[in-house]
Amino acid sequence: MKPTQSARTNSYVFQVELLVEGESNGAALEKLIKSLNQGAFADYRILNGIELGKLIDQRKTELPGRQPVSVPPPAAKPAAPASHNGLDSIRAFMKSNKLIRLIVNKGLGIKLSIPCRILNVDEEGNLVTVYHVDEKQVYTFRLNEIEDFKE
Repeated sequence: MKPTQSARTNSYVFQVELLVEGESNGAALEKLIKSLNQGAFADYRILNGIELGKLIDQRKTELPGRQPVSVPPPAAKPAAPASHNGLDSIRAFMKSNKLIRLIVNKGLGIKLSIPCRILNVDEEGNLVTVYHVDEKQVYTFRLNEIEDFKE
């Protein structure tokens, strides 16, 4: 005998704290995301724990009010406005957790088109860490490998 009404599943939201060990914050984050993706969860949201901008904050507190040292004119390069270098846009995508398509040139004619979410931007190391939504994996690319990004 068939039931006339389909079985209904209720949904519940739990707030938890997890301690994940790894060689770095990025490695621990990758381990966490892999574990969450292997679970039978309808959805999840990582609210904090991603280390961002700590070096910038540290430098700001160490050198309050100090102006950058000027470079002699022959060695000076024109500084590109932050809005033109793409980092502001990448940071905005990261903060909003927006899905974007990243176009990456790995060299030797290898181009990748990756649907992803930005997880971290390391300006000092010139690295961007992304979560590939189709493959459910975390990748890190150098800033100079990124050709374009689209919403």
